[in-house]
Amino acid sequence: MTVVDLHRDEIKRSLAEGEILLIDVREPHEFLAGHIPGAVPHPLSTFDTRALATLLAEDGRRPVFSCMSGVRSVHALNAAQAAGLPVEAHYKGGYKDWTAAGEPIES
Repeated sequence: MTVVDLHRDEIKRSLAEGEILLIDVREPHEFLAGHIPGAVPHPLSTFDTRALATLLAEDGRRPVFSCMSGVRSVHALNAAQAAGLPVEAHYKGGYKDWTAAGEPIES
């Protein structure tokens, strides 16, 4: 399995430049309570690789998984790669790192 750890500065820059599709794999209630602006929900508990493949094909940006702290995003990477999807990056610090740094959130 290939895992590329991205850090907050890379996430911020890539979101601002429209380079990445940030896929939040936390649960729906977590996402609704607050998420990184621009992130899209795709919960790990109901992880659907076919729906994800469609999303990736339609979007075209580099996919990056994100979760609370970087654990579930690695599980999502494993599932996506096992399904043959071209996803290898995740936000290592996740939502906890983002909010701890005082970055803006959406809810």
